[in-house]
Formats: sequence, structure tokens, C-alpha cells
Amino acid sequence: MTYLISIIGLLVVFVLALIASNNRKGIKVKPIILMVVIQAILGYVLLNTKVGETIIRSIANVFNKLLEYAASGVGFVFGDVINNGGYSFFLKVLMPIVFISVLIGILQYIKVLPFFMRIIGFLLSKVNGMGRLESYNAIASLMVGQSEVFITVKKQLGKLPKHRLYTLCASAMSTVSMSIVGAYMTMIEPKYVVTALVLNLFGGFIIASIINPYEVDPKEDIIEVQAGEKQSFFEMLGEYILDGFKVAVIVGAMLIGFVALMACIDNVFDLVFGVTFQHILGYIFAPVAFLMGVPWNEAVQAGGIMATKLVTNEFVAMQELTKIHTFTPKTLGIISVFVVSFANFSSIGIIAGAVKGLNEEKGNTVARFGLKLLYGATLVSVLSAIIVSLIL
Repeated sequence: MTYLISIIGLLVVFVLALIASNNRKGIKVKPIILMVVIQAILGYVLLNTKVGETIIRSIANVFNKLLEYAASGVGFVFGDVINNGGYSFFLKVLMPIVFISVLIGILQYIKVLPFFMRIIGFLLSKVNGMGRLESYNAIASLMVGQSEVFITVKKQLGKLPKHRLYTLCASAMSTVSMSIVGAYMTMIEPKYVVTALVLNLFGGFIIASIINPYEVDPKEDIIEVQAGEKQSFFEMLGEYILDGFKVAVIVGAMLIGFVALMACIDNVFDLVFGVTFQHILGYIFAPVAFLMGVPWNEAVQAGGIMATKLVTNEFVAMQELTKIHTFTPKTLGIISVFVVSFANFSSIGIIAGAVKGLNEEKGNTVARFGLKLLYGATLVSVLSAIIVSLIL
């Protein structure tokens, strides 16, 4: 019965994407079916096989080691707080972003990261039926982040039509940056983080292929990566250290604001209506959670986590998820995969602002289709969660 519900959920996702499509006759069915099959195979391998277990353990070990290295730097600066036994989300979860940002900068500087992004993007374009630029951008979003990625394709932004710009932005919102993957792994199981990264990569193209189908002229499908000014190695290190710190501070500031606001709204609703705002949102999102494969007796609570992620961000949702110890392992896996993405209202402003900083006209275009962007990215998260529900 649960499998039947999940299959119905898949059909609902495709129908909802089809409703928002701007060119239903242009939808290519074959690449979509192929990518769904690839999602299912990769998800099964990662979650249900010894090979997948080994891959995830290896990735988790790498990030655990990176977090240990980061902790040595954090401990040097904030040693008294840590030595006195105090736990700080900012120090233990967000500060390691600075170190991982530095590693990304080094891999960028020695040209290793751009090489892999080009190769994987080229291979991906053979599967998704889209352009090489779109495929490169999806990999780049995963590696360098949802706002930084547009710097790498700065030369093309002014030439891109609205439909191609939508796909680039959809990739940026559907994935997450490697710089904060380590932070996620401190809150939810690494296997769900890794699985979500892989599934969302393909899911972004699946949903975009339905909502926003188009043909790419091979002559226009040229990747001109913006190299930027030549920096010395230590100039680059300084820049990425500060960039990582900015990300950590921004995420911390957003958490302070969103968590406080949610607590305030919850309290007001509880005083006036006798029920919290998050509980109300839970009932609204419960049918979606149910179609994702969550049992109905857990759907309201799961729906509350989903709604929290949408209206605030994934960090707040993950924090809420860590407080719940009554979910079955399957429900925990489904919701964990759902929350690993940048699909929330604040991302609309982040992406539009990043593009506008490089090209004002295109930034205004992104702002106009912002809600449609969020709609598609949320469907990607739902799709990934349903695939996981069929596997677990």
C-alpha cells in the first residue's frame, strides 16, 4: 500500500509540474524517464547496498576529518567556550564552513574543480537532453554555491534568454553547496545528505524539463567560464576565508531571525487560537508528506518540518528534526532528504540579488519568476523524497 501511495505521489508531482509548464508540447519524455530510472538506481545503490554504504562512509569520513581540522582552528580562537563544555551551534556547525570554503578555493585555484565540473557537466548533458551550459551550471552550483555559481558564467548572463536563465537558477535553488554539507552532516545522517545531493541534481533537470522545456542551439551552447582577475595564492586564501566567514555569519544571522520569529508567531497563535502556527502548517503540508510515503500518524509532524524548511531555511528545519525522536526510520529518511536543498523563500532574494549584482536586467527577470522558481525547486525536493520512500 505504501508503494502505491508513493507512485501516486510521483504522478501528482509530474501533474503539478505539467500544470506550470510553459510549453507542454515541447516536453521530452525519454530523458525524463531515463533520469527517474537513474535516480532510483543511484538511490538504491547508496541506501541499500554494501557499495553505497562504503561510498557514503568514505564521504562521511572525509567530512568528519575536515570538521576535525576545522575544530582545531575554532578551538584556537574560541578555546575557553569549548573547554568549559559549552555547545555552540555557531562554533560547532557554522564555523567549519570557513575551512571547507578554503579547500574549495584551493581546488578552484589549481584548476582541479573547474576541470571536474566541465567533464561531469558534459556527461550530464548527454543524459538530461539539455545544454552543456545548464549541465555545467548544475555541477558548479553543487560545488561553489547558489550565488557564487553565477560569477563563473558571468560572460553568458547578458546573452541568455529567459527560459535558459530559469534553468540555471532552478539548479542553484535545488542543490546545496559543498561548503555547508559538513554542517548538514552534524545534524542529519550523512547517507541522507549524500543521497539528497545526487537525487536533487537529476531531479532539478526532471522538473525543469517539464516546467520549462526548450531546444538549445549547439552554436549558442558555449561555456565561457569567468576566470576573474589573476590572484596570488595567498590573496585567494584570504578571499575564500572571508567568503566562508561571511556565509557562516549570514546563516547564523538568518537562524537568529527566523528561529526567534517562529517562536514569536507560535506563541501568538498558541495564545489566540490554542494551537501553534507550526502545527497549523503541519496540517496544511500533511497530505504532501503522506504522498511522499510518510504514514498518516506521522504526517502532521512531518508536514510541520517541511513547512518550516519552506518558510525559513533548511538549517531551522534540520534543528527541528533533531528534536523529534518518534519518527520511524523510513519517515526520518524521507524528511531528511526533503530538507537538503535551498528551496525556500529567502533563496529567491539570494539568487535574484546575485544575478542582479552581475547584470541588473537579468536580475529583475529572475525576481519576476521567483515564485515559479521556488515552486519547481520544492517539487524537486518532493520528488527526491518520494524516490527515497520507494527505496527504504
